[in-house]
Amino acid sequence: MSMAASRPVSDALAVVVMGVSGAGKTTVGRALADALGANFIDGDDLHSEAARAKMAAGVALTDDDRWPWLDRVGAALASGRRIVACSALKRAYRDRIRTAAGPRLRFIYLVADAGAMRQRVASRPGHYMPASLVDSQFAALEPPRDEPDVIELSAEADLTTAIPALAKRLDAPTR
Repeated sequence: MSMAASRPVSDALAVVVMGVSGAGKTTVGRALADALGANFIDGDDLHSEAARAKMAAGVALTDDDRWPWLDRVGAALASGRRIVACSALKRAYRDRIRTAAGPRLRFIYLVADAGAMRQRVASRPGHYMPASLVDSQFAALEPPRDEPDVIELSAEADLTTAIPALAKRLDAPTR
């Protein structure tokens, strides 16, 4: 029986699984959502068609391209038990999401190696994000190491042990 069956719908949870392309945001997010009885949303699904086309053409998004997307991510997190996979590379992006999602928001930062991420992205079939943009993501990344609502996890972590530990930490009552 999943936790979702025994948990009241009003029990709020908001988590962004963040990191560069290829870090495993979707994999970790889905596993964590299952463990916590939460709804999973892939932030890529909240991009506009124009933004997807731009990235597919190998053009990095600008901040102006991202602001409406980040607003959609924040709105998706604003109620219920939600986990969103979202790159959230810059502090300003995370702050924008925090404003919309509220104080219960937590981030899981998937710490990754650039070479490994280029290899992962290059081997993904059918994804619009080309490996050529991985370096631009690392260039834009502002690691959230001084932010109190962030939990770091290696992109290479063994998820069979990491997911239960994260779920326990995230589902603990807040003070």
